[in-house]
Amino acid sequence: MLASIIIGAAIFGYAGWALIKYIKNSKKGKCAGCAIENSCQTKDKCI
Repeated sequence: MLASIIIGAAIFGYAGWALIKYIKNSKKGKCAGCAIENSCQTKDKCI
């Protein structure tokens, strides 16, 4: 029973963290939220 609660909390915790991370990156914009922003060759195409 305790293991099920811990596993469930871990799953919901990770899902919440991933959702918050996605929302923060989407607010930055297309290029600013990209992981390779500093070395991107197509920055001029970002609007």
